[in-house]
Amino acid sequence: MTGIVLFTDFGPSGPYIGQMESAIRQTAPNAPVINLLSNAPTADPRLSSYLLAALRHSFPVNSIFLAVVDPGVGGERRAVVLQADGQAFVGPDNGLLNTVAVQAQNTQWLEITWRPEHCSMSFHGRDLFAPVAAKLAINEADDLLRPFDRHDLSDWPEDLAEVIYFDYYGNAMTGLRYRAAFSGKTLTVNGIVVKQADTFGDVEEQQAFWYKNSSGLVEIAVNKGRAKRQLGLELGMEISVPIV
Repeated sequence: MTGIVLFTDFGPSGPYIGQMESAIRQTAPNAPVINLLSNAPTADPRLSSYLLAALRHSFPVNSIFLAVVDPGVGGERRAVVLQADGQAFVGPDNGLLNTVAVQAQNTQWLEITWRPEHCSMSFHGRDLFAPVAAKLAINEADDLLRPFDRHDLSDWPEDLAEVIYFDYYGNAMTGLRYRAAFSGKTLTVNGIVVKQADTFGDVEEQQAFWYKNSSGLVEIAVNKGRAKRQLGLELGMEISVPIV
């Protein structure tokens, strides 16, 4: 059965992930559910969108992503499904799904027209998006959706030269996909020049470097250290990679 992948900024504690899983089980009890990420950049759909676009490649065609980074919940933004290269993304139309759309080869946007009888104004992840994702998993969502055209993404960059995420080790992922032209170049972040290395073992302990991470993104690290603290990095901080 098609798997449902959770991508949220809900944090590792609290009831919200469990409540969304419960909503999924009520409609699609046999659908596998994977909690991919619960600490996406808090209330920041733009940064989160680049992380979602990179992480989706670890999952097969037909995967359904239940993506909720939704600071405008209960407001005017649409509820949507994005079909992109054989995967489906369910969430708010607030920029969170845009990077997937601009990087994909084939896309279709659908507005979620269905509304449950009872829908909290502050938890669409549980009451609206989770049931739709579950319906998609069992192929019963057609009557819940209406196609629409997007003509407003021409200015949305496919890559983002900013820090978008810090992992458990303090490594800083960027929204910049690695390209061969970057090889051997230095990058600058927070006024600090950082050289490239292929592995942690290629640099001395406590030395900062950047590398192509396992998701294909440019990532900044410190060998046996924490790049976030030692380089004074913050989410949204710009990086520059000179291409000569």
